[in-house]
Amino acid sequence: MNMENFVKSICDFVWSLPLLIALFGVGVYFSFKLKFVQIRHIKRAFGYILNSKKRSENISIMGDISNFASLCTALSATLGTGNIVGIAVAISVGGVGTLFWLILSSFFSLATKYCEGFLAIKYRIIGSDKKIAGGPMYYIEKGLGSKLLAKMFAIFGVGVALIGIGTLAQTNSINAAATSFGIPTYVTSVVLAAIVAMVIFGGIHRIAEIAEKVVPIMSIFYIGVAIIILFLRIDAIPHALYLIIHEAFAPQAMVGGGIGACIIHTIQIGMSRGVFCHEAGLGSAAIASAAAKVRHPTEQGLICMIGAFLSIIICLITGLVLVTTAEETQILSHTCTIPETLLTAHAFGAGLHVPALGKHIVNISILFFAFTTIIGWNYYGEKCVQYVFNTKAITPYRMLFMFFVVIGPFLNIKTAFIVADIVIGLMAIPNIVALIALRKEIIKETKQSLSNNKK
Repeated sequence: MNMENFVKSICDFVWSLPLLIALFGVGVYFSFKLKFVQIRHIKRAFGYILNSKKRSENISIMGDISNFASLCTALSATLGTGNIVGIAVAISVGGVGTLFWLILSSFFSLATKYCEGFLAIKYRIIGSDKKIAGGPMYYIEKGLGSKLLAKMFAIFGVGVALIGIGTLAQTNSINAAATSFGIPTYVTSVVLAAIVAMVIFGGIHRIAEIAEKVVPIMSIFYIGVAIIILFLRIDAIPHALYLIIHEAFAPQAMVGGGIGACIIHTIQIGMSRGVFCHEAGLGSAAIASAAAKVRHPTEQGLICMIGAFLSIIICLITGLVLVTTAEETQILSHTCTIPETLLTAHAFGAGLHVPALGKHIVNISILFFAFTTIIGWNYYGEKCVQYVFNTKAITPYRMLFMFFVVIGPFLNIKTAFIVADIVIGLMAIPNIVALIALRKEIIKETKQSLSNNKK
């Protein structure tokens, strides 16, 4: 067995059904216990965001940035290639039915995201640098009483930031997009490194400032183009929805072992892609949530939930574009010759009836989404490093982070991606343990707060 196959076998073990069931089960549990907070209080969550600026001007409220800025910072790390390219990969590998399981599991994950935002505010602290520090490592230590699990989470978080979502995956995607415009790799590496350095050395305020501008504009741009395509293909949408639901329970025989094995395979791919898209259960967004200016943990829990909601919307419309243009891209056929990483670009081109335009739109979206993911995950890594060591370790960490940003576009990193998936899965385990252990106080305080607000 070569190294790549060995690492892949470990990855398959980490992301096997037990972890996926735990992630899904936590979402289902909190959805019912919190009486489907993701439905009943969605209007209130959007209200908090719309009043974000006014609330952030109140100096009596603890926090470093507005709750809208914290949402954009969290979204900057969440919205990336997984929401664009990852959906095409999921359909290619697991069939169109994966979309159903992705959306279903993601719906329940909104409650998980709420809990992470809630705990982020409840257990945040003011660090030695006079700035807010929070996230799973703090609610694991203070709420669960386990420094070991907290440090495990932080170490895995640094790993994800340095060799996973934060650098290598995104820099390679940016380079692939830039190459399509005729930009040499060395130019991409130098320019990207310079821009990233200017942002991350400015701290959370500069990261949030960039995220506030880029994330909303690019989200509206990408969603807007996708909606135009779906409007042009409106006649194909009913059949696409039929295929998604039908294939979720009766997938084509893509793997051995009969229909039962096929369904399990489809569910597994759909749920795992969902986790990579919205990151609910990983606890990462809670790190950005902790810096928000909010009065009560419930408020940030609802705002954090909106981030996952937007991620699900982007995944859904990307999937619908792919399915409604399947005849042109052959994505549902075993004879499809288009590389998985280019399928979304081809689908947008087919949907707009202008192949070059579709390719450019997707590549531009990848450029910006991948860039914001880099700066978002840099911040997550910083806070994890600060927890394990101290604030003095942040500068060396930033230098190491920049090293991976520089070399990332030049690497053939298929094995590194698999290693990153392993670290992401390991990162989720301490967070899930904490959510389960702290479930009673989450449920009790949420019910009290929302009941009082209603009165």
